[in-house]
Amino acid sequence: MSTDTRYVPDLSWQQEALCAQTGSEFFFPEPGSSVREAKRICGLCPIRPACLDHALRHDEQFGVWGGLSEKERHHLRRH
Repeated sequence: MSTDTRYVPDLSWQQEALCAQTGSEFFFPEPGSSVREAKRICGLCPIRPACLDHALRHDEQFGVWGGLSEKERHHLRRH
């Protein structure tokens, strides 16, 4: 008998996120592209705190999460 105790995060908050309604191209732009539109959408999103928390807990390396770019999240983690 196997007892698998892996943690499975609750990602139901993603269904209410504005990014789920707009498409990923704003949130995962080509290197050197602007993230301004993604940040604007994040600023309007009621799920932003949960999104940022998820990104920080899971060390998301790419894209805009919770209104912050990769560099901004990296800076936040360091401090």
